[in-house]
Amino acid sequence: MSAITIPYRAQLKREARSEWVFRSLTMASAALVLILLAGVLMALCYGGWPALRTFKFGFLTHQIWNPVTEQFGALAALYGTVITSLIAMLIAVPLAFGIAVFLTETCPLWLRGPIASCIELLAAVPSIVFGIWGLFVLAPVLQHAVQPWLIATFGDLPWIGKLFRGPPYGIGLMTAGFVLAVMVLPFITSVMREVFLATPRSLKEAAYGLGATQWEVIWDVVLPNSRAGIIGGMMLGLGRALGETMAVTFVVGNAHRISTSLLAPGTTISASIANEFTEAVGGLYTSSLIALGLLLFVLTFTIIAAARLLLLQIERRGARI
Repeated sequence: MSAITIPYRAQLKREARSEWVFRSLTMASAALVLILLAGVLMALCYGGWPALRTFKFGFLTHQIWNPVTEQFGALAALYGTVITSLIAMLIAVPLAFGIAVFLTETCPLWLRGPIASCIELLAAVPSIVFGIWGLFVLAPVLQHAVQPWLIATFGDLPWIGKLFRGPPYGIGLMTAGFVLAVMVLPFITSVMREVFLATPRSLKEAAYGLGATQWEVIWDVVLPNSRAGIIGGMMLGLGRALGETMAVTFVVGNAHRISTSLLAPGTTISASIANEFTEAVGGLYTSSLIALGLLLFVLTFTIIAAARLLLLQIERRGARI
């Protein structure tokens, strides 16, 4: 009896040690992520503190960016970052939803694989390639065909006309938004496609058995079951759009000013940092660029936190139902 008990106890001790090692490694991995995140935040705060101490809240409310007089304001870059990301999401989300619905519900089986592979390959294209394509292909098309039509059609309208006035430069906030839409499209589409496929087939078959049409099944069954995943995919795409650098630098125009027209050149936080960091002379100039990075960090973190809160509310409502 003891000959059997002793090896069994030794095995239990080995398993307990293995379990302790496994838990310790996983906890250390999670803690390492938090430590790195805190380290990045501290480095940005330390580097950007001279600029924030000098300009205080005016750093967020002024759009003047003049290295000669050492007057720096982040409002123009913040405005361009938000506007280009919103344009990208307004274009990419409906397209991604349509592509995901087509791939999961109506596309022939022999065609699903090639289309899904093409979408995934689109996500692997380097951002600088999108920037070159936007500058030499998309910008001329917008300048000679799309923007003149927008100016002639919407430019004289009372409220919306402000968004489409001015000369057709080709490059600008709208062009950057289009390029970002193409870049974030595969990420949002892939997530939506996966969450649509995760919808139980029994629910859809039950809806069809009750006489529902295909659109009613999608709207009343697939979408409610996939809300959390859809929002997660949208936030993933928005995070990519907010932080994109090289592609936006090519086509945004890199002008530190705010214009109501979407056709006018502008700038973003990431484009400003990429363009000027190597040429920054003086501690205040460098600190202002680091403060821009801190602003982008806080903006992205705030959006992700808001998305998480929204997902928690959706899960609570689903649990109550």
